[in-house]
Amino acid sequence: MSKVRVDQNAADFIYMDDIHQPTHDKNLWNARMKRDLAASGIPEWEQMRDLASQIKEHTLTHLDQYVEQFVTEATKRGVIVHFAKDDIEHNQTVYDILKSHNATKVVKSKSMLQEECEMGAFLEARGIEMIETDLGERIQQLSGEMPSHIVMPAIHKTTADVAELFARTIGTNPDEDDPTQLTEAMRNNARPKFLEAHAGLTGANFAIAETGAFVVCTNEGNADLTASIPPLHIASIGIEKILPKTRDLALFIRLLSRSALGTPATRYTSHFMGPRETGTEMHIVLTDNGRSRRLGMEDFWRSLKCIRCGACMNTCPVYRRSGGLAYGATYSGPIGIIIDPTFDESKFSELPFHSSLCGSCSEVCPVRINIAEQIGLWRQRMVNINESSKALHYAFGAVEKVFANPKLFRLAEKAAYYGMKLTPNWLLYNTKLNAWGKHRELPEIKKETFRDWYIKNRLKK
Repeated sequence: MSKVRVDQNAADFIYMDDIHQPTHDKNLWNARMKRDLAASGIPEWEQMRDLASQIKEHTLTHLDQYVEQFVTEATKRGVIVHFAKDDIEHNQTVYDILKSHNATKVVKSKSMLQEECEMGAFLEARGIEMIETDLGERIQQLSGEMPSHIVMPAIHKTTADVAELFARTIGTNPDEDDPTQLTEAMRNNARPKFLEAHAGLTGANFAIAETGAFVVCTNEGNADLTASIPPLHIASIGIEKILPKTRDLALFIRLLSRSALGTPATRYTSHFMGPRETGTEMHIVLTDNGRSRRLGMEDFWRSLKCIRCGACMNTCPVYRRSGGLAYGATYSGPIGIIIDPTFDESKFSELPFHSSLCGSCSEVCPVRINIAEQIGLWRQRMVNINESSKALHYAFGAVEKVFANPKLFRLAEKAAYYGMKLTPNWLLYNTKLNAWGKHRELPEIKKETFRDWYIKNRLKK
């Protein structure tokens, strides 16, 4: 599979027009500011992050025990639990359940795992009509695009984009771009689908080993309709979503929405503990899809702590400007950079270099994932396995030799000074040779280095 050209994808978004990129940047930074305000209102916020990180680490290092306990307790409650080792087994399992119930129309609530497995295309290719009920996911489904954000899938689109899309796909007025009216139009379009659906598909934010229950957090309430109206409910749950006890849930609920949107909690925190009544069924597809392998990766297993809040995306200066679709994957932003290569190192080999390494992502992560450090480690990994670009590979090799040799380093300093002074601007800022200089001037290099100054002014005194 060809590599994701994140630089080209980012350029397509940045240079689309003068509206999309600045609006995207502003909206996400507003979410970051709201997160900071919400966090500052809780004196014990940093202690909460510490505790959440410890709980996730404990669970992941005892994951086999908690998976077994969760399955046992869920089965006691009448849930039928299936195991899927990868995306192929996940999709086939969901399809087999639907086929056994003659289900040809399904409604789906937002689920990153189902997106990760590309379940929608799989089902539709087999004659099953699937409707996304989350507003953002439905926009992306109608657009034929993957989500661009974990929490806000269509944040990269303007209201004008949505108005044009709805006019073309569901017959609304193309001149009506009021957000409230657009939301109402989609609500009216989607609500009849719930009544027609033979099954409802959801994900889960958390699963509780102690009780076998799972929790779905939403702001629109469509997950509740998805799970409550059709007679068949199928929940796709990644094995990393498990928490040991119900009491742990309160901590993560407090962290999740504040980190994602700066709100105290999602409007709906729905607990599912078994099928509703006689004549209904609940199935859980407990899915690995590379998670066990990642758990065994010494440098990268901590990414499994992620609770999918999107805070790292909202704060990332690169993601805010490049847009989520630039990453070419279900997971974008800083968390995508450290998750996506675990699925395919070659395809996503350029992602670790799509970062400023400013560390802001690590600073806001509610479970203290060392995201920036892992991005740096992924860069090393890509260079070591020759998956980085040849230009970067040779550049890093040259820099390593120069930095390791003091004489070479001082010679490079002098060469840079005279090189900058003598090279004409038309060559210095040639976009093919210096893409960085397309939008900024190179810094002035002084003839006297700090080392020269220090020897002259400090060591001789």
